[in-house]
Amino acid sequence: MAMPKPIRLLAAATMTLFLFLVIQIMRSPSNVKVPGLAGSKMEDMTRDPNLDETGEPPEPLRRVVGHNYDADNPNSDRINATLLSLVRNKELGQLVQSMQDLERTWNHKFNYPWTFINDEPFSEEFMRVTKANTAAACNYLLIPKEHWAIPSWINQDLMQESANILEEQDVQYAHMQSYHQMCRWNSGLFYKHPELLDTQYYWRVEPKVHFFCDVDYDVFRYMQDHNKTYGFTVNLYDSPQSIATLWPETIKFLAANNHLLAENNAMKWLTDKDRRPDHNHKANGYSTCHFWSNFEIADMNFWRSPAYEAYFEHLDRAGGFFYERWGDAPVHSIALGLFEDKSKIHWFKDIGYQHIPFFNCPNSAKCKGCIKGRFSDGESWLNKEDCRPNWFKYVGNEWAETDSVGGLAGAVAADSAT
Repeated sequence: MAMPKPIRLLAAATMTLFLFLVIQIMRSPSNVKVPGLAGSKMEDMTRDPNLDETGEPPEPLRRVVGHNYDADNPNSDRINATLLSLVRNKELGQLVQSMQDLERTWNHKFNYPWTFINDEPFSEEFMRVTKANTAAACNYLLIPKEHWAIPSWINQDLMQESANILEEQDVQYAHMQSYHQMCRWNSGLFYKHPELLDTQYYWRVEPKVHFFCDVDYDVFRYMQDHNKTYGFTVNLYDSPQSIATLWPETIKFLAANNHLLAENNAMKWLTDKDRRPDHNHKANGYSTCHFWSNFEIADMNFWRSPAYEAYFEHLDRAGGFFYERWGDAPVHSIALGLFEDKSKIHWFKDIGYQHIPFFNCPNSAKCKGCIKGRFSDGESWLNKEDCRPNWFKYVGNEWAETDSVGGLAGAVAADSAT
């Protein structure tokens, strides 16, 4: 029985379309975009890499063997590193939550020391309770007054008026003086504390954060063995109103110090204007992309380098920590993007993390309480604050080869063979 004419036409059109697509794929296989393609840069993040199964970063990885990381072992395999927390006495309960998460998922195995630091003396209760939540050593430091004080060159009247303007632009913490002081201290002074001068690596831990995944290797040894300078979990856009002159001041610094730029830098990530053009415009040339520094695992020797010290001194004298609300996150991120080889910056994809309202939630059997691929626990519009697509576009996804399995590996092989 012959098919009706409309059905024959529809079938012919379908076959024509199919053949067209086959020809296009055969002509330009390199244009087929596979999310997370090993070592490649992604023009847009069509699929969250955290949905792909996540293992561990490449070997060598240092693990617990016998008693090599026991808390009381004077010859342990621990290196020169600490867990570092800027915290107040009143935040004890929130800090204990963070400690218990990190001890459960990682530090009960490796027993790295905790360093707590405050601009006021710690209470006896604070010290007693924190010591009860870890087998590792605990250190309690007081910030030197000269590190916390507002610098003498800051005009107090101008600072007050500037805060009024920031408040009108809905910039958070505009009038909170201690917040501005904290941002400055975290940007360029924490590593100058007399008790930290000989410390190399740190893992920043804030109160009221969550860690979800068991990590079975020494993250500090990973940084050292793989020549990494900085590790992050969350990559965001910042409020451009809070940092309007940060990039112009950076350009001024570079005009006289262009020789400090790393050859393999991440300038394009810092200056992208395609994905959020409004941010780039309001921030005067800066994309506002930054590593969310409430989590950072880093080598303090980068902050101590001549390039960073000169950059921070320039910014500090410009006054933007107090006349605007320059945060340590964009300051650290811009410096890393300019003065460090971008291959030395590592995404700790396998460390499940939350600082309200954002997550890093990998797809791993080692994670509990974190929905794979989840980025925010707020409204869906918060998803646009994710700047990982730009990082993958300009730097690449270092985990792609490690996480490639099944169909993805086959797609890569097929593309390479063509």
